[in-house]
Amino acid sequence: MIRRAFLLFSLFATFNSNGEEMTVRELFSRGVERFFEGKTKEAVSDWDQEIKLAPARGPHHWQRGLALYYLGDYAKGVAQFESHQKVNGHDVENAAWHFICAVRQKGSSVEIARKKFIPIKGDRRVPMAEIHALYGGKGTAEAVLEAAKKNAEGMELRNQLCYAHLYLGLYYEALEKPEKSKGHMKKAAVDFKMDHYMGKVAQLHFKLRGGK
Repeated sequence: MIRRAFLLFSLFATFNSNGEEMTVRELFSRGVERFFEGKTKEAVSDWDQEIKLAPARGPHHWQRGLALYYLGDYAKGVAQFESHQKVNGHDVENAAWHFICAVRQKGSSVEIARKKFIPIKGDRRVPMAEIHALYGGKGTAEAVLEAAKKNAEGMELRNQLCYAHLYLGLYYEALEKPEKSKGHMKKAAVDFKMDHYMGKVAQLHFKLRGGK
């Protein structure tokens, strides 16, 4: 069984610049490292190679979609999140990233992006329902923050506020309100810093936008 798995996995490999073989898993991991180093172009390149070797991974690759946003390739970002929706239909974060990419597509606007806004049901994480309502034009930033703070304390409160301010920061960036965006992103990246994937995205965003 182990030998069979090794042989199968070795089929999904490519080579790095030193002529060393890289597996799908290694390409994914290197892409993550490069992404958080701010090397978004290189991260996307790694993940494109990964998907070329293992096409079935493509729709699941929301990480690639995030990198495409920071790379400024919004049309491909939209396509990535639309693809991801087919394999993960209950994630408010996917709808949010699809929205901010759609807003920035050539010839688009907030109004146009909202017409394509992805409906989501079943994401019970706090404050995702309120974030979805805000992005869809039916909620408020105040409601997002109130939900994040309600009945929470300690690390749970910190985590919920990290997510709340991250998505408020992204929202205001989509609305071209950079000062509001930066204020919320600082809270997500610094005041309520978390070291999970999306917490690190907040830190990266803050850094890329010149935050200190």
